[in-house]
Amino acid sequence: MIKPWIFEFMQAPNPSDGTVLPGAVTAVFNDNFAFWLEAERLGFEGIFFSEHHFAHSLSPSPNLLIAAISRHTKRLRLGTMGNVVPLYEPWRVIEELTMLDHLTNGRLEIGFAAGVPQELAQIGLGMAEARERFNEALEILDAALANPIINHRGKYWTFENLNLMPGIFLQPAPPKWTTVVSTASAQKSAQRQSKICTGFESVARISEIFDAYRRECAALAQPAGPNQFGIRRNISVSRDAAAAREEARTAKAATLKIVAGDPRVADRASSTLDAPKAGAGFSLHDDDYVAGTPSQVAEQIIDQCRTCGAGHFLAMLSRGSAARRLESLVLFGEEVLPQMRRAQIG
Repeated sequence: MIKPWIFEFMQAPNPSDGTVLPGAVTAVFNDNFAFWLEAERLGFEGIFFSEHHFAHSLSPSPNLLIAAISRHTKRLRLGTMGNVVPLYEPWRVIEELTMLDHLTNGRLEIGFAAGVPQELAQIGLGMAEARERFNEALEILDAALANPIINHRGKYWTFENLNLMPGIFLQPAPPKWTTVVSTASAQKSAQRQSKICTGFESVARISEIFDAYRRECAALAQPAGPNQFGIRRNISVSRDAAAAREEARTAKAATLKIVAGDPRVADRASSTLDAPKAGAGFSLHDDDYVAGTPSQVAEQIIDQCRTCGAGHFLAMLSRGSAARRLESLVLFGEEVLPQMRRAQIG
């Protein structure tokens, strides 16, 4: 079975004259709220919210979005992919997550990420320091997941007998995820017993990253089945296959211009706006764009998941108008989702 998730970017308004009115921002939140409720009706596994700053997303605090939707849903699992921990005090992150575990009645998924280089750069935080902060924060966060009273002495944080509140997770503790883009990160995640998710890259490269995780798990005598792996992809689904492929082609073309730093890009709403800039250590591949009719999209998703062994699939549905997104959601939920749940992953 492939578990189907929504990956939520929270696209900001993109008016032609560059002027964003307050009502337009409110409309994005309202439209997405309706979108998430429909996802529950359609039977999606859950929603992973992303965290982004300073640019094109209205999701600087995904934990707030989880809190908002948690009281209006009953079945959807809710998580982040992931909290950009280099930006925060790790003790605060874990206290918020403990609260969310209770607010969601145990439906929380915990995801951590090092951040997008071009966003971190805007506050003067280079990836070398961000990676150091990320790795040290993970030590603190993992300790806090096991015990609400923590001790730590490191380069960026030092404290003794810090008593975290609320401090008590529901049992069992929430599943733990890490976004990865390298084999080294995959190996570290295996050591931490964290599930991993990745995107952008080709299926072949993702398979290499997942294989590194599997080898580390084998050395540690830990399980490493499909449930440990997730891939995120851009989805363009339509009754008109040619229209879906054109939507995907336009989205990738716009993304590549943004990655190249072209300020003239008009169609930012359809692009992968969290894509890496050149030199970030990973790349954008055609495999990241899945397009076609519902049956064609289901076939591509199942093939990719079987090739790399992923048991979770995070769908980033059309970033067009609210009506187009809803159309994509319903098509995907009613016709693609059942095929994913029936698929067998080795």
